[in-house]
Amino acid sequence: MDLFCRHNRLTSKCPICSRELDAELKAKAPSRPASPARSRARVASSATASRRSPGVVTRRVARAADDGYRNPLVPGLRATADAEKLAAALAWSAERLEPPGPHPAVGEEPEVEEAFWLAFLLSLVDPAARELHAAIVAGRPSWASGELPDIPGADARTVPAYRAWVERSGSQAQAFLGDPGWSPARRFGRVFERLALPGLHRGARYELLLTLAAAGRCPLEADGLHFGKEDDATAVAAKRLLVSGDRMLLERRAAELARACELPLGALDRALAVWGEGEVPSAEPPAGVRSALGLP
Repeated sequence: MDLFCRHNRLTSKCPICSRELDAELKAKAPSRPASPARSRARVASSATASRRSPGVVTRRVARAADDGYRNPLVPGLRATADAEKLAAALAWSAERLEPPGPHPAVGEEPEVEEAFWLAFLLSLVDPAARELHAAIVAGRPSWASGELPDIPGADARTVPAYRAWVERSGSQAQAFLGDPGWSPARRFGRVFERLALPGLHRGARYELLLTLAAAGRCPLEADGLHFGKEDDATAVAAKRLLVSGDRMLLERRAAELARACELPLGALDRALAVWGEGEVPSAEPPAGVRSALGLP
């Protein structure tokens, strides 16, 4: 090999000829077979990447087979079986809101402040946890004692924040009543906003207000489903059923569904949640519900 190139420079130091020499050597070198394990990993990685976009998590929800069912009130439904489940869920949820409501002990409590306190504590627990509800009813500390109860699964900040919220109004009854001139629907919306306390999520606030209304403790009437940023069971089911991720559009479609079914709007909260989770309690849908959903 010549030490000097055609550019009268050392071949190894010539920027042009050194690149040409490297390319020539690489072309002559035998190719090295890829490691089988590494090749398989690359294939699996690329296949996974093609199926799933970064940061996107999908969850399959069991649905009945499409049998041609269509209804503009519930554009997400494609099967009569799913419509029947929804009808049963709506009927069950509406029944639980009839007096004395989902927690009769709230209406039976003779002391007003203790009744509000009991409703609040019960709202910190999953609506389906009946045994824990019974334990709270039987063994809760009184409101007057000032003790902070230990509620399994509840955020430790919530009870102190609730007491501080009440203190600003003077009593629980006054805190929930707000302005005496408010309509029940306006009161529901305003108090719902004011109850945005640490650890008190949308579902708990909603259940609390529905419980107090059904027990006759406060004039409240659901003015919307109040979908928030968090996706609880009700919000997830609403998006699937009403085919929208826009909160305002979901509220409008939910109100239209409740109106067509001749049900209080608040009944949709638990109805959507249990329908979306797949375990629907047995209940006979009234004629208004069946008619709205186009069921025989």
